Amino acid sequence: MAEAKTKPTGVSVDAFLDEVEHPQRCADGHEVRQMMERITGEPAVMWGPSIVGFGTYHYKYASGHEGDMCRVGFSPRAAKLVLYVGGFADYEAMLERLGKYKRSKACLYLNKLADVDRAVLEEIIRCTYDAADHDGFGHGC
Repeated sequence: MAEAKTKPTGVSVDAFLDEVEHPQRCADGHEVRQMMERITGEPAVMWGPSIVGFGTYHYKYASGHEGDMCRVGFSPRAAKLVLYVGGFADYEAMLERLGKYKRSKACLYLNKLADVDRAVLEEIIRCTYDAADHDGFGHGC
């Protein structure tokens, strides 16, 4: 079984965010960090080289692969602000109210925070965090 590459590190979250070259992504990264800390009550921790995560949950796939991951997180990448959220029953309905975004199965991609309704984003973060506290994801918020 391969060891998970994305795990908590001792790297400073402040230093990581301060080094983000894109000024909007840097500012949005600091704001999302404060938002996620307030919502989760957890301190920000670097997961791998580029994910700022909050809390931990254990997962196990049918294949037998298992590990730990942050309950919610984000990464201010060069092209987009990536949020690691979702996986709860009301997610699709909340996305209809969010604003401008793109998505994949496990990620939400934002050009900038100004493109979305922050109240809805906060609700999505809270529901994702709460969903990871139960028997995995998939239940309602």
